[in-house]
Amino acid sequence: MSRSGTLQKLINEAAADDDDGGGGEPCNVQLHDVPGGAAAFELAARFCYDVRAELNAANVVPLRCAAEHLRMTEEYGEGNLVEQTEAFLLDVLGSWNDAVRALQACDGVLPHAEDLLIVPRCIDSLATKACADPTLFGWPMLEYYTAKSLEETVIWNGITTAGKPRSPGADWWYKQAASLKLPVYKRLISAMRSKGMSPKNIAGSLTHYAKRHLSGLSRHSGYSESGRGGDRLGTVLSDVEQRVLLEEIVALLPAEKGVATTRFLLGLLRTTMILHAGAACRDALEKRVGNQLEEAALEDLLIPNIGYSVDTLYDVDCMQRMLEHFVATNTSAFAASPEITEEGQLVDGSSAELTPVSTVAKLVDGYLAEVGTDTNLIMSKFQSIAELVPDYARAIDDGIYRAIDIYLKAHPCLTVSEREQLCRLMNCQKLSLEACTHAAQNERLPLRVVVQVLFFEQLRLRTTVAGWFFVSDNVDQASPSNGSHCAPRRRSVELDFAAGSEEENYEVRNNEWSSSAMSAEDIRQRVVELEEECSSMKEEIHRLGKPKGALSRLFRKLGLVGRPAARRQQQQQLTSSGDGRRKSMSLER
Repeated sequence: MSRSGTLQKLINEAAADDDDGGGGEPCNVQLHDVPGGAAAFELAARFCYDVRAELNAANVVPLRCAAEHLRMTEEYGEGNLVEQTEAFLLDVLGSWNDAVRALQACDGVLPHAEDLLIVPRCIDSLATKACADPTLFGWPMLEYYTAKSLEETVIWNGITTAGKPRSPGADWWYKQAASLKLPVYKRLISAMRSKGMSPKNIAGSLTHYAKRHLSGLSRHSGYSESGRGGDRLGTVLSDVEQRVLLEEIVALLPAEKGVATTRFLLGLLRTTMILHAGAACRDALEKRVGNQLEEAALEDLLIPNIGYSVDTLYDVDCMQRMLEHFVATNTSAFAASPEITEEGQLVDGSSAELTPVSTVAKLVDGYLAEVGTDTNLIMSKFQSIAELVPDYARAIDDGIYRAIDIYLKAHPCLTVSEREQLCRLMNCQKLSLEACTHAAQNERLPLRVVVQVLFFEQLRLRTTVAGWFFVSDNVDQASPSNGSHCAPRRRSVELDFAAGSEEENYEVRNNEWSSSAMSAEDIRQRVVELEEECSSMKEEIHRLGKPKGALSRLFRKLGLVGRPAARRQQQQQLTSSGDGRRKSMSLER
């Protein structure tokens, strides 16, 4: 009674009522609302009777609230419990670990801890320490890393070698902050943001917190510390609690681009669909992913459809919306379309602007190849996703050709017109030699597309052959025709190969001529094979009774109309002329 104003008042009232009743029963006082319960009251009673009691960061908060409730102030004795616990609490706030434990202890004594401003003071202390440079002033938070280094002490030949204190990185506070309840954690993040914490560090802490408490996200990302969607006590959160936590984390994420990894954002998006979160949360994540889609991985984009009423295996509508956001945020790169030559090479435009677009184009081609095996994917959806990527974003069209071929294989019931419409998504001029060879033998492609592929391949080979003959003519004009012209050549060879003999120099020159003749022979052979394929295809078309007017005009443009014997005779003349050139070279040598 001498230390507590509340007990003094209650006992006096109970004694007065007992006196008025005329009974001699002992005084009985009920204390049901003491903050901290019986444990805190026991510590207060020990203090009153000068019994030793141990204070720590976990019990000082409920004891401080109990002392305030019992009115154990200076009015009822100097150095009373309120003053003692307040002084100890100030020491607790000076250490990061103790401040975290004190803040966690505030959960059991609310709203008393809020009324006494214990929660705000703990949050402010933690935010100040997290925003400061730990290596600059030697904050007490370094004690954890120093202890870890000392635990790793190595004993060699009886000599103890203590490790040096390790300097913590920017993420040193993530783990302990993730142990806080969501309302307190939100206030801590807001305090850190107001004190100038970088958006990247805030996003990193949110990532750590989400991976610890969201079970679906932890399984997908391989996070192993908790992995059960629970708090620090191991309590598993329900789906409703995880849904609320997910929406709060998405709302807390900084708006700056790139502060959160695309893999983490796609993991949140996948978990959003599993937990059936709100549409606003899903739209916000899709926009964030769309802003940095070039950093995504193909396996993360394959988000499965959730529910029983869906048709497709993967959520292609989500992919389409993210791709539309990417196009909208990169309007400068899409608006300034560079000019393209006949060979499909980019002539104008900044390579820095085209790099994200080209990366996304490869992602889209790979995505279409993966989802194209789904028999329930309609052709219009396949086309709408492919058409969002401009033609100039692809250096070669092998990726989109592969996706189209996979889709045609999984959908054999498409009509010829539908196949032709689907093949318009690729540019036959931009197929590699391997893709052209495959397409020329692909029975799933429409005949018109095969003819286009063969035409452009022959055009490319003719251009290559013409360029080779142009170079060959220049070499012939510059080559020696008699012994007097050979002297300068020999002198130049001797200058280049001073250590070699004259016979070795001639051997080097002979190897150069032989390699040039072999490359020309390979090109001629490829032209002959291609013309024979086109001729056989023409005969097959006429045998099947196809209309001759349009096809004949097409083959006339291709240069395939004429007598095969005349073409073979012309090829033999080219071969004989090449052999004559090689013989003349041998005679001159």
